[in-house]
Amino acid sequence: MLFHTFEKQTINKHITQINMKSNNPDSVFRNLLNEEIGQLVHQGCSSTDWNLIKVSSDFIPDNIENCKFTGHVQLHSFTGTVNLVGGITFKTGIYNAWLHNCEIGKNALIHNVRSYIANYKIEEGVVIHNITTLAVDGESTFGNGILVEAINEGGGRDIPIYDFLSAHVAYIMSLYRHRPKLVSALKNMVFDYARFVKSKKGVIGSGSKILNCNTVLNVKTGPATIIDGAKKLRNGSINSNFEAPVIIGEGVIMEDFIISSGTKINDATLVSKCFIGQGCVLDKHYSAENSLFFANCQGFHGEACSIFAGPYTVTHHKSTLLIAGMFSFLNAGSGSNQSNHMYKLGPIHQGIMERGGKTTSDSYLLWPSRIGAFTLVMGRHYKHCDTTDFPFSYLIESQDESILVPAINLKSIGTIRDTQKWPGRDNRTDSNLLDFINFNLLSPYTIHKMINGRRKLLAIRESSGSSASSYSYDKMKIESRALDRGIAIYEMAIWKFLGNSVITRLQSGKLKDNADIQKALQPDTPFGKGHWVDLSGLICPYEALDNLLTSIENGELTSLEEVNSALAILHKNYYNYEWTWACDALSEFYGKSIEEFTASDVIAVVEKWKKSVLDMDRFLYEDARKEFSMSKMIGFGVDGTNGAREEDFAQVRGEFESNKTVMAICEHMEKKEKLGNQIINMMNVILQPEIVLT
Repeated sequence: MLFHTFEKQTINKHITQINMKSNNPDSVFRNLLNEEIGQLVHQGCSSTDWNLIKVSSDFIPDNIENCKFTGHVQLHSFTGTVNLVGGITFKTGIYNAWLHNCEIGKNALIHNVRSYIANYKIEEGVVIHNITTLAVDGESTFGNGILVEAINEGGGRDIPIYDFLSAHVAYIMSLYRHRPKLVSALKNMVFDYARFVKSKKGVIGSGSKILNCNTVLNVKTGPATIIDGAKKLRNGSINSNFEAPVIIGEGVIMEDFIISSGTKINDATLVSKCFIGQGCVLDKHYSAENSLFFANCQGFHGEACSIFAGPYTVTHHKSTLLIAGMFSFLNAGSGSNQSNHMYKLGPIHQGIMERGGKTTSDSYLLWPSRIGAFTLVMGRHYKHCDTTDFPFSYLIESQDESILVPAINLKSIGTIRDTQKWPGRDNRTDSNLLDFINFNLLSPYTIHKMINGRRKLLAIRESSGSSASSYSYDKMKIESRALDRGIAIYEMAIWKFLGNSVITRLQSGKLKDNADIQKALQPDTPFGKGHWVDLSGLICPYEALDNLLTSIENGELTSLEEVNSALAILHKNYYNYEWTWACDALSEFYGKSIEEFTASDVIAVVEKWKKSVLDMDRFLYEDARKEFSMSKMIGFGVDGTNGAREEDFAQVRGEFESNKTVMAICEHMEKKEKLGNQIINMMNVILQPEIVLT
């Protein structure tokens, strides 16, 4: 060491005296002692003014070498070690760096800064190694308040992003432009927040690592952030935390961005003017501009331009372009594309694919179009399609015609598998979730559309005659067989949902007579009737939402926290609202009000429910069987004979009867039939109390 033990003791004595003389709690930092300055100079350090450097009471200058200090600098103590990749252990401290107006936290490691670090608070345990520039230039909001032109490239739906943006607030700001007072109020809340976080100094959160990077300018990070190999990060916030760290990898270039907790961005991904929500993954050279990605989205290889990617929007293919549209729970096939203009007034058109959509390879949609929930798009569609009231359909192209196959996706085992896998693929580990996600396949949102779709299909058949071979609807063609089947399947799904709702209300109650039944079936809230909306994951009645929006317009809700709390209440009350809607729909569909329901009516509804559930499960069972047909065994047992194909297939794919999904369908059928019989038995006891059922 550079100083003898005696001199070390002298320094410690001076420090102790300084601390004892001061009772001011703000005097955590002190000036450097002359001895310390001498040691720092000897270790290759310099400063324009050593008086501007403040150090903690336990500061020791041993681990600071070849450093330049300008402006106001605060230094904590560096007495620990950190482990780097490859098993290398390094003492914390500052080596080969220029610091300007910085505060360096306890046991941080700063090593090899080729240019400088300016205007930053580096918190405890941070590792910064082999970077070029880390700086804040002037005042910055760190991406907060940046306007993102989502959904429409031509503008008009710009959304100011901020650290805690949810899919639902973004949905309202982007799509409710017919209520300018509402949108203005929400935007002003975001701009107020941006002004609140504006600062001349950035923060690198505790436990973060910034390694092998070039330029990081006007960026703040939360705790546990890992940035390794990024090329350029400019004007953004990385809202990492110890529960859900953010990882930014090699070759990444981002500007004007906000990254939420638990997100991973890797492998030369390009991001410009984007909000990226919790648990998202962008990787493999993905490119995104003027876009919003919410919970658990995934983007690989392809490109996004001016999209609103609601929860679970997934695109994994190099040739896929998502442009000027709104999506959620989307699975985009390779080569999927959309046109957002017709070469007249520019890129002013937009499209919407409601939740659960899928696009096959090389599919194409001409915007403006609106595709109904859980619809599969196959082929190229050159007309403006609107299938809003026909959820769970196929939209197929044949000889340049758009063919609509209503309700057919309700028979697909793939649709059920999707809804089951989404909850298990929730990457969010943060205890504070920004997006409220309802995973229900059947809800008032989708069932209301089915009721409308069934009504329209009946009207089409009535107006054109039942003998027609095909029907025309809004620039689409519906084959006669598909129309009849669509009516039947929609009716099954409607009864399945309504029966589920009735059974849920009655199965745990102690019912003695019809009055008890009617009381148990009474709604708990007046909200829920009529139109429902999907706020990009949050499903709720429009009436309840409208009350919330009116409160914002009237100035009753004045902060983003209050708005998010109100949205959380809507999400929490879903099942109460759902039953109110089901009561109203049941009265209309069954033809009898809840106030008049008897045990006989319950039996009739449950019988319809049981038949619908079992019939739909049989559809799924047969659809699953197709995956085990001989045609699916092509390519198995390639060099064998005498049953080698079947044996090879069984070894790879398993047996049909032992498949997990098939077994789950069989168990579901058995369970639901048993439940239906239990409810029917309960009602029979009310009808004939002298009967004792065992």
